[in-house]
Amino acid sequence: MRLLLSLFLLLLSCPVRADRLDEDIEREMARRHVPGMAVAVLKGGRIVRERAYGLANVEHGVKVTPATVFQSGSVGKTFTAALILLLAEDGKLSLDDPVSRHLPESPKAWDGITIRHLLTHTGGLGEPYQKIDLRKDYTDAELIAIEASLPLLFAPGERFSYSNAGYHLLGFIATRVGGKHWSEQLRERIFAPLGMGARVIDEAEIVPHRAAGYEWVDGRLRNQSWVSPSLNATADGALYLTARDLALWDLALRGKRILDARLQAASWSPPRLADGSASPYGYGWFVGEQNGRRTILHGGAWQGFKALMTRYVDDDMTVIVLANSAIARVGKIGDMVAAHYVPALAPVRAKAIPDREPMFAAQAREAMARLAARQAPAKLSANEAERFTPRWIGILADEIANAGPLGAVELLERSQEGSTQTSRYRFLYRDVPMLVTVTRASDGTIERLGVGLE
Repeated sequence: MRLLLSLFLLLLSCPVRADRLDEDIEREMARRHVPGMAVAVLKGGRIVRERAYGLANVEHGVKVTPATVFQSGSVGKTFTAALILLLAEDGKLSLDDPVSRHLPESPKAWDGITIRHLLTHTGGLGEPYQKIDLRKDYTDAELIAIEASLPLLFAPGERFSYSNAGYHLLGFIATRVGGKHWSEQLRERIFAPLGMGARVIDEAEIVPHRAAGYEWVDGRLRNQSWVSPSLNATADGALYLTARDLALWDLALRGKRILDARLQAASWSPPRLADGSASPYGYGWFVGEQNGRRTILHGGAWQGFKALMTRYVDDDMTVIVLANSAIARVGKIGDMVAAHYVPALAPVRAKAIPDREPMFAAQAREAMARLAARQAPAKLSANEAERFTPRWIGILADEIANAGPLGAVELLERSQEGSTQTSRYRFLYRDVPMLVTVTRASDGTIERLGVGLE
């Protein structure tokens, strides 16, 4: 009897593992050196999975729990966009207002940019982190001045180009028209009514259950790089939250709380661009599909954290993944979790096609070799050269080093549009395959170089 009782108590003390998905997640975490992770799944309007894995703090051996607080990264943009829509409903701004109406210090070049353009990343603004010093504290005016100094990439409404500058500006506008800091407005209008504990990042505050963020550098785990307080309080996604907080946000969206059906429909209806094509981004959300099934999602990465929230519309399911690692593959984890519940969502691996122009693959190989050596690729266009800052090159170099030696390179797709050609390749590194997309002009200049994990 004592033996049976002891076995029973032992079983009670063990973490609950309902299926092999937990083992697959932990295996992927070990492969990518991810200390901790939280996963939540909602289906049919209820939480069907809520799991915690690994360590929230490696130095103190503190485990992740459902109460562990992570950083949101750009998932926080979903809340900034919601606040702007609420302020528009209040009559304090209009989405078609020019930015200069609320930020009179705006440069002349921004005259055609509206709040709607900021929400949808179609204003033509460049990426401010090309020039921002992450260790310097800035005033709002100083950040606006830096962003005003960036040349416009295109005319407003012409194209989509993701830029954190637009959401910085939305935060400044919300603060001015709302009379309080944008984060305080979020607390009053969204977080508190929904019972969320989310809050703006403040590393000086005592935050119960706060996870530490980690980076993997030169083959070893390191604490997150320090970022100045002002850059941890911008509206492009500077929030503390838990997986349960995002689950509450999902339930509120499902129940038409905070944003009514009309505002949600607007949020998930990307604008048409100047050429008539659809943008992939609405108001604070990427809108797309996976295997022909609709998705509404946002990911984030900041200060040693990764985050992802994906709403699978046709399957009435949401998957939330939070990790305290800069190199966590939250997208891969999200795919694994989604396919566990809906097998039809399992990613379909693109097949290689014959490459009849191998000289272009040679240019892609050279570009990746230079990145691995922590050098900027050759023949980048002026705009693309600005995007490949030393910080970004270092991040890519670390990813390539972690992927192992390179084997074959496969062509997956090639298309021609006017004088530019786009080729998409799979680089088969030993441990992790990478996808590389190269858009070349007729003179061989690389107008766009995209690098990501498969």
